[in-house]
Amino acid sequence: MGTRKVGHAGTLDPMATGLLILGVNSSTRLLTFVVGLDKEYLATVRLGQSTSTDDAEGETVAVGDPKDIAALTDSTIVEAIASLTGPIEQRPSSVSAIKVAGRRAYDRVRAGEEVQLESRPVTVSAFELLATTRGEFVDLDVRVECSTGTYVRALARDLGAKLGVGGHLTALRRTRVGPFSIANAGEIDETLSTRLLPPAEVARRLFATINLTADQAKDITHGKRIDLPVQLSSPIAAIAPDDRLVGVIEVVDGRARVITNFPPDEATP
Repeated sequence: MGTRKVGHAGTLDPMATGLLILGVNSSTRLLTFVVGLDKEYLATVRLGQSTSTDDAEGETVAVGDPKDIAALTDSTIVEAIASLTGPIEQRPSSVSAIKVAGRRAYDRVRAGEEVQLESRPVTVSAFELLATTRGEFVDLDVRVECSTGTYVRALARDLGAKLGVGGHLTALRRTRVGPFSIANAGEIDETLSTRLLPPAEVARRLFATINLTADQAKDITHGKRIDLPVQLSSPIAAIAPDDRLVGVIEVVDGRARVITNFPPDEATP
C-alpha cells in the first residue's frame, strides 16, 4: 500500500478463514466503528467429540457414547440450536484472546494455568442448520449471525453439551461484518489497492449521512461547531460537495460536534 498506517477491525482464529476488514491511512479512524458490528459465519460443528480449545486446534478431551451419537435426530439438534439462539449468556473458550489480569487467556492456559472465564451476554440472531453428515460423529454445517464478542466455537461446545455428546468446531469462515460481505472482498495475494473503498462510501454504509455546503465543510474541517438543524441519529457522516468525507459528527440541540475528522489532503482511502 506504500504506507505504514494500516489497521484491522478484528482478527480471526488461526483455524478460521474469511473476511478481514482493513483500514489504510486516515480510514483507520473508521475501524473503531466497524469493530462492534454484527458478524456472519459459516461453520462446521462436530458432535460427539470435545476438545481442549473447543475447535480442531485442540486435543481431544472427551468422546461421546456411540449409541448417544447415533441416536441424535435432526429435530433434536434443531431444538437444541433454537435454545442457543437469541440473547444468551455465553462463557468464552479458555483459549481466547480475552485478557485476564492483563494477560491473554491463551497465554495463561499455555503456561499451565487453569482459566475459567466469566459468562457474558451475547446475541445470536441466527443459528441455522444447513446440512448434516453422519458417521462416527455427526457433522453439522451451520450459518451463524451474532453480535460482536460471540464465540462460534463456544456455541459448538454448548450445543454438544446440550445434546449430551460433546462438540467442537472443525471449520469456520467469516462471511460478513456489518454491511461488508466477503463477496466483495479481495484475495490476500492480489493487488488489494484495487479493492479500496473511498472513506465517504464506507461512511455511507455505516452511518446516516448529511451533505454539507463548501463553507460548512471548511468549518467542520477546522473543528468548529456549526448550526445543523437536522433530526438524525448519531454518529453522522458529514460529506463535502466534492464527495469527500469531512468527518464523523454528532448533532446536539441543532449544533454539530466533530467526533472524528479526516484530513482534506489525503486522497488514499
